[in-house]
Parts: sequence; structure tokens; C-alpha cells
Amino acid sequence: MSRNLQIQRRLSIGVKLITRLGSVSSERCLHEGPDTIDELLDRHIVKKEKLVDDEQEELLNRRRLASTRREALSLYRDILRATRFFMWPDSKGVLWRDILRQNARKEFEEARIETDPEIVTRLLIGGREAVESALDKLVEKQRQQIERERDAGGRH
Repeated sequence: MSRNLQIQRRLSIGVKLITRLGSVSSERCLHEGPDTIDELLDRHIVKKEKLVDDEQEELLNRRRLASTRREALSLYRDILRATRFFMWPDSKGVLWRDILRQNARKEFEEARIETDPEIVTRLLIGGREAVESALDKLVEKQRQQIERERDAGGRH
């Protein structure tokens, strides 16, 4: 006990010296807790301003979610419309239209559980680009086919 008492005396002397020198002006030496009841309440009670902010943030999140759902549905419909043009069969005899629709459905189902807005946006942008790219390639192939038919018709 005498050793603990000596340590405490040294600490108290050190604290007194530091306080006299003015090094510790507004810092709390013994604890970091609140000094008054108002400080305690301010730290631990949610203020009404935060509730308003939280409600507004929740409303914005719902709007974003609704808009991304609308965009996803729009993309899905565009994919279904675009697949109408893929009417030739693959090597197994299945129409490319049906294959593309099955793959689109599968990808949408897999991405359904995604909640991160950034990832959802990336998926939507990637889907749009894929549809546009596929349609551009289809149009280019059809142009080439028409040119071949014209060239073959002009030779005879």
C-alpha cells in the first residue's frame, strides 16, 4: 500500500506542476466524460434535427431505389424488344432470341439481391451498352448481307 501511495503522490505532484505551468488549460486530466447533465444529454440523446435529416435521407434512398427499379425494368423491356431481331437458330437448333432472353432473365435474377447503388448503376450502364453494342453489330451484319446480295444480283 505504501508503494501505491507513493505513486499517487508523485502523480498528484506532477499534475500540480503541469497545471501551474499552464500546459493543461482546457484538457480534462482525470476523465473524458461530460461535466454537466446538459453535456451528457447532448452526447447521448438523438436530436430532432438528425431525425429530420434521417427521414429526408430515407426518402431520397427510396426515390433512388424506385428510379433504379424503373431503369432496370426499362432495360429488361429493351432487351426483350431487341431480341426479336435474333431469329436464326444456333448449332443446336434453338433460336438466339430464346437464348438471349434466358440469359438476360438469369442475369437480372442474380443481380436482384444487389443493394449497393453504385454497383446497381454499373450493372445498368453495362446492360445498356451491351444491348446497344449487340444491336449495332446486328445492323452492321445486315448491311453487309444487303451489300453482298446487291453485288451478287449485279453480276448476273
